[in-house]
Amino acid sequence: MAATGVLAEILDGDVYKYYADGEWKKSTSGKSVAIINPTTRKPQYKVQACSQEEVNKVMDSAKAAQKSWAKTPLWKRAELLHKAAAILKEHKAAIAECLVKEIAKPAKDAVTEVVRSGDLVSYCAEEGVRILGEGKFLVSDSFPGNERTKYCLTSKIPLGVILAIPPFNYPVNLAVSKIAPALIAGNSIVLKPPTQGAVAALHMVYCFHLAGFPKGLISCVTGKGSEIGDFLTMHPGVNCISFTGGDTGIAISKKAGMIPLQMELGGKDACIVLEDADLDLVAANIIKGGFSYSGQRCTAVKVVLVIESVADTLVEKVKAKVAKLSVGPPEDDCDITPVVSESSANFIEGLVNDAKQKGATFCQEYKREGNLIWPLLLDNVRPDMRIAWEEPFGPVLPVIRINSVEEGIHHCNASNFGLQGCVFTKDINKAMMISDAMESGTVQINSAPARGPDHFPFQVKPTKSIQLVRLIDIMVDG
Repeated sequence: MAATGVLAEILDGDVYKYYADGEWKKSTSGKSVAIINPTTRKPQYKVQACSQEEVNKVMDSAKAAQKSWAKTPLWKRAELLHKAAAILKEHKAAIAECLVKEIAKPAKDAVTEVVRSGDLVSYCAEEGVRILGEGKFLVSDSFPGNERTKYCLTSKIPLGVILAIPPFNYPVNLAVSKIAPALIAGNSIVLKPPTQGAVAALHMVYCFHLAGFPKGLISCVTGKGSEIGDFLTMHPGVNCISFTGGDTGIAISKKAGMIPLQMELGGKDACIVLEDADLDLVAANIIKGGFSYSGQRCTAVKVVLVIESVADTLVEKVKAKVAKLSVGPPEDDCDITPVVSESSANFIEGLVNDAKQKGATFCQEYKREGNLIWPLLLDNVRPDMRIAWEEPFGPVLPVIRINSVEEGIHHCNASNFGLQGCVFTKDINKAMMISDAMESGTVQINSAPARGPDHFPFQVKPTKSIQLVRLIDIMVDG
């Protein structure tokens, strides 16, 4: 992106600056980190490689700014968030361009992510005012043995400095889902964006900068994980960490110490299909759930558990839809675009090769060019195959044939993951029974897993949210 107009403020030559204390800065390290375009596999952008000393200064500023921000009236906090949301939407084209080039997100989906993010910021502002504007009043005689002699008024207070670490696949949306709630609650934010997606995140932060938030309240530091990753997560100035990603979260939890952690570390979302399901509806949702953004979503359908008696029919319907998926560059709004990195593509290929060696049925020929992997449906997958349990984060979907509902529930619950799942049936009693038995944070009925609408609960086991989609329509139509 050319350094023209106001955007020149956040560029130093061809290197994007980091954001601290209300200013766009160059790192004293004199180093930068290259961001590789997944499609061309060539360097696309560069960001600053911040030093540990710069992280220390950011933390000091964030702590000081938070103290003042906590005293700012709720309505003023909300006013600034609404302003940032509007600016974010105005900049949707520029941010979407970064998403296309950094993470190979299809162009239309990139724009949608930015608009959705703006809506989420506004929603958090409204909900924050409503929730935080209420206190709780208790009287002492509500507990046995006490008289009505004491009164207690409780209210919510900020945690302090929040370290937000979003993932590459939604570097804007999952960043604002951390930033907006933290800010309306009176906290300050230190954002460490993923390398792939860092420039889109910096453009997003620029929108908050234009909105006029106090200096030091929002910071965005970029750099190598080996240099500042552990330093950030173990920093004594951090009061809470919100992380979305993979196995890195396990390491963070071991190193962070006794501070609140909010983590979402991936999923192996199971799709259980009963013999009475609307198979056309199932096939459409498997395509949507399994192959949207090339399967690079924590809420993607990642294993299909289908009753044997309808498996042949379902597989044929899904195969027909897979054949219609467009494959190519994100600029062309293709359905299947390159996965984020060569290492990701190699990992996916390893899962495919393992399945091939162990006898899975390939419904399409496996094809790969660089980071671009063609959509692949694997039938007759068995539990001894890696793809049955591991998260590919790519356009490869396994089908496991089951002989009973209990078998499907057992496979779902045997997984180490417990994010989301879905059930397809016209029988409401079976739908509720299976949903209750599945050890997943959210179970969608007659719809693919999804994060949203954004005000719905998004959680992992042992909590539970059951979302009924089209069940009543299906029961009436059927």
